[in-house]
Amino acid sequence: MNDHRPAPPKQDAQNGQADEAPVAPGRGHVSPKARLILTLLVGGALALACGGIAWRHINYDKVVRATAEAALPHVQVITPAPGPETRKLDLPANIAAWYQAPIYAQVSGYVKMWYKDIGAHVHAGDLLAEIDTPGLDAQYAAATANLDVALARYKLAQITARRWKALEGTQAVSQQEVDVQAANAEAEQAQVEAARHEMERFKALEGFKRIVAPFDGIVTARMADVGDYVNAGRGDVGSSGNATELFSVADVHAMRVFVAVPQDYADVISPRLTATLSLPQFPRRVFEARYLATATAFSPNTRTVNTELTVDNPDGELWPNSYATAHFEAPGTPGVLILPEGAVIFRAQGTQVALVDSTDRVHLVPVQVGTIYGTTMEILSGLKPDDRVVNNPPAGLLNGDKVRIVPGTRGYNFPVYPPATTGLLAPSAVVPASAPMMQGDARPAGVPPMSGPGLRHGHLSGPPGHGRHDGPRDNVRAMPEERFVPEAGGQR
Repeated sequence: MNDHRPAPPKQDAQNGQADEAPVAPGRGHVSPKARLILTLLVGGALALACGGIAWRHINYDKVVRATAEAALPHVQVITPAPGPETRKLDLPANIAAWYQAPIYAQVSGYVKMWYKDIGAHVHAGDLLAEIDTPGLDAQYAAATANLDVALARYKLAQITARRWKALEGTQAVSQQEVDVQAANAEAEQAQVEAARHEMERFKALEGFKRIVAPFDGIVTARMADVGDYVNAGRGDVGSSGNATELFSVADVHAMRVFVAVPQDYADVISPRLTATLSLPQFPRRVFEARYLATATAFSPNTRTVNTELTVDNPDGELWPNSYATAHFEAPGTPGVLILPEGAVIFRAQGTQVALVDSTDRVHLVPVQVGTIYGTTMEILSGLKPDDRVVNNPPAGLLNGDKVRIVPGTRGYNFPVYPPATTGLLAPSAVVPASAPMMQGDARPAGVPPMSGPGLRHGHLSGPPGHGRHDGPRDNVRAMPEERFVPEAGGQR
């Protein structure tokens, strides 16, 4: 058999080594350049993978922190404001004349003539109207005639009694007859007096034919006209059967002001009480009023006490039955703290407020409420001036809960910055309530502009159609639903 094994390599005669067989190009050989490229690709892939993992881990941590932060209740805090130096109260008031007299007819008859119309200035005794009373005139004439008859009978009785008296002691008449004639004379004298009083009564009624002014004043109403029939003692009776006055006269040299003061403010009523009056027809004027009297009893229906003031009216500018607003000012209670009613919690456990400590945890503390001023109320105990109080706390807020404090936003249900004399509050996250206001800005002096997502130097940022506004914020008027300032927590 033939041996097909390869022949051994030839050895070099000089070095005695066998010659290496030549290697075919492209098989089992990687160039350095390719090896470098492969290394770079693998390293880049590993770097991208590691970076992606790290980026996802970082974002995951951010999401976890943001979720935990968003789970906290977002609250606004305020500090209690001191009580006002003065207490101001505006109440509706009714202005009445110093004297107001409706004038009714005292005799029945027809209006003969009237002489004063509405608005006329009259003095006491001035003739306002005359009434024609033919029936009364006849009765007066009859009463006068009856008086004459009674006088004649009395004279006759006197003469008869004197004659019988002269025969007393003689045997011509008895003593009884003398006494009877004397008694008849006295009876006739009484008849004369009765007739005289009847005549004087009709004479007085004759005087009521003239309707005169009872005092100096102004005619504020005239219900009588020539030819109208009036009833004695009841005035003119209209178609409804109700009697009406013929005239009404008012004395307006000074006016009476009646105000219904609520029970909560009854402590301010005293002889030193003063008030200013403002009327719709005098928008730029006020009138000084003084205390006059009070009813010292509350109405069971309204729980108010009727208080009477007086105001001078030398020029007659104030008219009876006018409506006015009485502005009262009384000493305040600067030593008492004031909170808005939205910051006070009314629960079965009692009246409480939610305080936030330095670690942003809530503590529900009981408080004692004093006088309630509508939207604000006095806190008599349980609160300190530097306490941070949650304004409008959520219903589910519990003792010990951790909260996130967000800056207050100007808008619906947000505490405004009041004058120093009121009992309202300012947000403690910004400035105290007594901070001065800056012109042209809704913020107190020293308060930086609001900042947050979507705000940039008073302009709104964001894509068109998503609440962006390229003009100044001060020129934008928005309803509370369209506020450009973020809500609590930066959410629109």
